[in-house]
Amino acid sequence: MAAPEHGLFITFEGSEGTGKTTQIQRLTSRLESNNRKVIISREPGGTPLGEDIRHLLKHADSGQNMVPRAELLLFAASRAQHVDELIKPNLEQGNVVICDRFLDSTTVYQGIARAIDGDTVEAINQIAIASTLPDITVLIDLDPEEGFRRIQSRNTEPPDRMEQEHMDFYKAVRQGYLDLAAQNSDRFLVIDGQQPIDEVEQAIWNGIKERIN
Repeated sequence: MAAPEHGLFITFEGSEGTGKTTQIQRLTSRLESNNRKVIISREPGGTPLGEDIRHLLKHADSGQNMVPRAELLLFAASRAQHVDELIKPNLEQGNVVICDRFLDSTTVYQGIARAIDGDTVEAINQIAIASTLPDITVLIDLDPEEGFRRIQSRNTEPPDRMEQEHMDFYKAVRQGYLDLAAQNSDRFLVIDGQQPIDEVEQAIWNGIKERIN
């Protein structure tokens, strides 16, 4: 399978419970079977600094009263470090980088669902990514109520801070993703997350092969 000389940057997006983790693992196995070196990462996180910020955003008691602007800036700080320390170096080596969430999550979660001015979010995103955009963004689309049924069926731990929002928040997130995908159809690959896991996997693989070839 051909790939851009600079490597291949694939991001996965979607609301809670869409099965991104499972599909990232399956896509990684397929790519590795095609002799590609794959680096899996996540946001917030991906670097030691980013993982510390992740804990603050999702689990720390001190983050419970976090205001939306602070949340936006912490995500951006994690992303800036992530891009320079992990993503860009691996792309320059010709590797495949697969990331669970990237700038589109910020556009949707903070910009749309948290109602921060879109131009502000866009400006901060651009500073953080330093012109590093995904080649392909896989959006696994799923009704948020179904997503949370899945989370509740498998989780043994209390929900983190980002999983404690009301359902209207996640409905806004879903619609925000769909609108963003429509505006960036050259980059987004929208997959029906209601399908069985194996069918989701195959749809992702077919779409990525088509985009690359």
